[in-house]
Amino acid sequence: MSATNTVLTAAVVQPRSPRRAALGRFARNRLALVGAIVLTTVVLVALFAPVVAQQAPTHVDLDAIRKAPSALHWLGTDASGRDVFARVVYASRVSLVVGVAAALFSVTLGTLLGAVAGMSRGFLDAVIMRAADIVLSFPTIVVIIVLAGVLGPSVTMLIVAIGATHWPQTCRVVQGVTLSLREKEYLHAARAAGAGRWWLIRKHVLPASLPPVIVSATIAVAQAIMLEATLSFLGLGVQPPQASWGNMLNDAQNLTVIQTMPWLWLPPGIAIALTVLSVNFVGDGLRDATDPRQSKGAR
Repeated sequence: MSATNTVLTAAVVQPRSPRRAALGRFARNRLALVGAIVLTTVVLVALFAPVVAQQAPTHVDLDAIRKAPSALHWLGTDASGRDVFARVVYASRVSLVVGVAAALFSVTLGTLLGAVAGMSRGFLDAVIMRAADIVLSFPTIVVIIVLAGVLGPSVTMLIVAIGATHWPQTCRVVQGVTLSLREKEYLHAARAAGAGRWWLIRKHVLPASLPPVIVSATIAVAQAIMLEATLSFLGLGVQPPQASWGNMLNDAQNLTVIQTMPWLWLPPGIAIALTVLSVNFVGDGLRDATDPRQSKGAR
């Protein structure tokens, strides 16, 4: 009997692993769960676009120009007779690719430069942070518009331009975390034992920077999606006939269309809003899950 009680007591007091504890905190965040479900749905729709969409996004039906939603065209058709539902589905691929790729580029670059700046101090730190200040001093939208005019509008240009103009935010965050870690006793001990700069960055700085970097990454994804939509709306992003939520919103420039044909602009607008909100909710949930001090419990 005593042996059984000992086993039960050990099972009760055995702490959960950090990963399971983080998953538990994330699961208690209702907004994060809703955001994860919506975001997963958008990703699945993008991956299986040929199956989800009724027809190709570039297919033109001259007998169905600007037709209202129907059984054949669930979200109606545009001014060229193309199915709006199919274009919204295929456009999700562009937004996700631009958002994730640009965020990975900017966050990776900003994290590495911020960690190096914080650990180096002196001349190298000054050079990196002044470069960040210079990039931050230019209006992002103006820089991207200029690059679009010089290099030509394309998905690759958007990814590179957005990533190259958004790394300073992450760099500043990681540099601040690194500076706070520099004076910790365990870092002094590791340095005295012969640990090099890159070992310290990999083993101590990057794990400590994870929560704020996750927040920066989600903000970067949301900003990239919004910038892609804005630039495509202005004609400087994704070019027709390729479908993009931004260039689909071009129809909203006409007051008559806004008032009488909401199926042309409401679906891409709602898709942008839901995706960006979902990314932000998931980012908040991941921040709370990876940093218990920031956890706010169930929402």
